[in-house]
Amino acid sequence: MRIAILSRNPSLYSTRRLQEAGIAAGHEVDVIDTLHCYMDITSNRPTVRYKGEALPKYDAIIPRIGASITFYGTAVVRQFEMMGTYSINESVAISRSRDKLRSLQLLSRKGIGLPRTGFARNPDKIDDLLKNVGGAPVVIKLLEGTQGIGVVLAETRKAAESIIEAFMGLKANILIQEYIKEAGGADIRCLVIGDKVVAAMKRQAAPGEFRSNLHRGGSAELIKLKPSERKTAIQAAKAMGLNMCGVDILRSNSGPVVMEVNSSPGLEGIEKATDKDIAGLLFEFIEKEAKPNKTRTKGKG
Repeated sequence: MRIAILSRNPSLYSTRRLQEAGIAAGHEVDVIDTLHCYMDITSNRPTVRYKGEALPKYDAIIPRIGASITFYGTAVVRQFEMMGTYSINESVAISRSRDKLRSLQLLSRKGIGLPRTGFARNPDKIDDLLKNVGGAPVVIKLLEGTQGIGVVLAETRKAAESIIEAFMGLKANILIQEYIKEAGGADIRCLVIGDKVVAAMKRQAAPGEFRSNLHRGGSAELIKLKPSERKTAIQAAKAMGLNMCGVDILRSNSGPVVMEVNSSPGLEGIEKATDKDIAGLLFEFIEKEAKPNKTRTKGKG
């Protein structure tokens, strides 16, 4: 098969591993810089052009679309879809998962466990907003934040009010979520491919830090999932319509709660923590599923 990886940086661990795994499986794999693609939209035969030439017909694409280029990146993916190319994650599913509010609303509609969450731009009563998510301490998140950036823990009501007022002054959209204290600064990253959790790791926040992101100094180790956690991760992926994603779960007193669903999960941390060939498993899935003009979006909204 001829497969393209849409990635801005071919030297990134995830991109490199995917290309190596695809070539090892006997495929022809190209890495294409998403932002250097441009599209012929008006033609009866839609094309994607790159470095002055029309790209060849690909059997499948693997989008590695960074959060900062979601709008343009999903437009490129959509153009490939118009050409009949199979995408491991479709454009609509990527857009859906990148919108934190939309994704939480979809997960809620499916009855998937979530921390109590409020959304605000300019609330009339900040104290009422805080009360509805259980009061301080609370986690306050910018909708546009990634990798733990724009996430703040407010330990008291006064601190929460000050942070919310500061974000309101910047006219930022924010989420206010209950703080799951019993998680102990740890979360579980579940890597879902198709209808299976193929790997899972526990990420522990660094001392003095509540964010468990590996980019913020957190550590990772292999973990055995509970059946309820495995089920929750699969349901969350289906709700987003994603065939490959990372689902971040916290262990709460009321069961597993989903914090985020990531459509372009990094492979380095979880491959090293679990010693699994996730890149190879992804190509096995593509070999089974890739068909011209095939779509698999399962979620709605």
